[in-house]
Amino acid sequence: MEPVRHSQTLDRVFHALADASRRGMVDRLAGGPASVTELARPLAMALPSVLKHLAVLEGAGIVLSEKAGRVRTYRMAPQALGAIEAWVAERKARLNRDFDRLEQYLAEQAGQPAAAKERP
Repeated sequence: MEPVRHSQTLDRVFHALADASRRGMVDRLAGGPASVTELARPLAMALPSVLKHLAVLEGAGIVLSEKAGRVRTYRMAPQALGAIEAWVAERKARLNRDFDRLEQYLAEQAGQPAAAKERP
C-alpha cells in the first residue's frame, strides 16, 4: 500500500476506534455477528446515533453489514485490524532493533560480548 493511502487508512481506523461506544461494538462483534438492535441494547443512545457509529466503523473497514428483510446484521470484516497490526509490528521491530543496538553498545562498554538473543 502506498504511504499516503496507508496513512489515510490508519487515520480512519484510529478515528473509528477512538470512541468508547464504537470500541464496545467492536468488542461485541468480535464474539460474532449482531443486529443493530443487539448492538444498541447496552448503549445509552438513540438508534440513529448507533447507526452513525456503525457507519463510521464500516467506513473504516472494521465491520461489514448485510440486510435480510428488516434486520441489518453487522460482523467484523476479515483483516479488520490488519492495518493497525502492521503499523504496530513495524514500530515494535524498530524498537527491538534499537534495544539490541543499545544492549550491544552497553556490553561493549562493559567489556563483555553481547548476548545473542532472538526476538520474535
